[in-house]
Amino acid sequence: MRLTILGGGGFRVPLVYGALLGDHAEGRVSHVTLYDEDPARIGAMVRVLADQAAASGAPDAPTVTATRDLDEALRGADFIFSAIRVGGLDGRAADERVALAEGVLGQETVGAGGIAYGLRTVPVARELARRIARTAPEAWVINFTNPAGLVTEAMAEELGDRVIGICDSPVGLGRRVARLLGARPEEAWIDYVGLNHLGWLRGLRIAGRDELPRLLADTAALESFEEGRLFGADWLRSLGAIPNEYLHYYYFNRDTVRAYAEAEQTRGAFLRDQQRGFYAQAGRPGQPAGAALAAWDRTRAEREATYMAENREAAQVGERDASDLESGGYEKVALALMRAIARDERATLILNVRNRSTLSVLDARAVIEVPCLVDANGAHPVAVDPLPLHAVGLVTSVKAVEREVLAAAASGSRADAVKAFALHPLVDSVGVARRLLDGYAAAHPGLAHLR
Repeated sequence: MRLTILGGGGFRVPLVYGALLGDHAEGRVSHVTLYDEDPARIGAMVRVLADQAAASGAPDAPTVTATRDLDEALRGADFIFSAIRVGGLDGRAADERVALAEGVLGQETVGAGGIAYGLRTVPVARELARRIARTAPEAWVINFTNPAGLVTEAMAEELGDRVIGICDSPVGLGRRVARLLGARPEEAWIDYVGLNHLGWLRGLRIAGRDELPRLLADTAALESFEEGRLFGADWLRSLGAIPNEYLHYYYFNRDTVRAYAEAEQTRGAFLRDQQRGFYAQAGRPGQPAGAALAAWDRTRAEREATYMAENREAAQVGERDASDLESGGYEKVALALMRAIARDERATLILNVRNRSTLSVLDARAVIEVPCLVDANGAHPVAVDPLPLHAVGLVTSVKAVEREVLAAAASGSRADAVKAFALHPLVDSVGVARRLLDGYAAAHPGLAHLR
């Protein structure tokens, strides 16, 4: 099989390649094509992957090629992994600064920052979908480009059910809860539902029995893992569910915005500076074998340890626990998804797919994040219980915002863009929405027409 990675110079590409190195089954991925517009980034990444292949000792390591020609990258691909970042980390840092200047959240997928990122990314994602439909119509597209649910819905306009979005947050949450309950994650049924970065784990069945109430009744166990420490046992018991960690931005918004405003630098600025150092080091000529991979490992460890640091500061819960730093996120979901489709190895995975009739409060084409049965014909959402009213409010409000982003990206209308910002639950006035749009239009040349 041939896999193409769009955004092939991206920092997380070695996670995907590492998962492929561990797959020795018949019909595995034998060739990986990296596509990226930045020659320095893609050159550094080719070195890291070469080090990975050498360190693995695998005689059948997938061949890696790199190109800056999109059609060449797409042609002949069986799977296409989309992990682009429109505007780069400079764009993310700008998104955060503009929002914080107005006293609102600028996180890249939540609130004003997510809207700005979506306005930049959706036109590019739509064009990519059109190119894929023309050049590789039989390929399956796995989207990890953020905001993942919004971008998957944009690409589905052209690709239908052949584009599937993935995220590692539900996987990590389910794994942590299952282990606390004494189960192997692969043996547990996880009742999870919502939108990308806006979902709730409502039950976890082991041998047919829902064990989540047992966890909710145990304060010490609840506050022993990442989400329990972030939200607190009392709030989790009030909800009767374990929220995705990104819901901390909603439930504790003022605390989080204050922590972000007081931080020395935003998350985007930290990653921008950190990755500049990594790519400069990994791309340096004349390095000994293994040096690029070692630099990547060091950078990744620091990146993971500081993930959502401002939220933990707001919750006063200190550093991340070692168990929360364990890998096994989206790269394993991507590999399991490819296996299930290519080999008809049926699997159950939490994915971003079209709603069809799964959630009655949303229309059929809305992309949601739910457990899916996957086989050679793609991903099929599993029937779930209705959302409670508090979740209905958030899910429908945020989906309405996503629809306005899709409309604004298509029309170029300032009114549609202002509406997207103003309707978001974390933006508190139309006046703020207008100033946000003006700030983003000034910061990003691609949005200048919206001023």
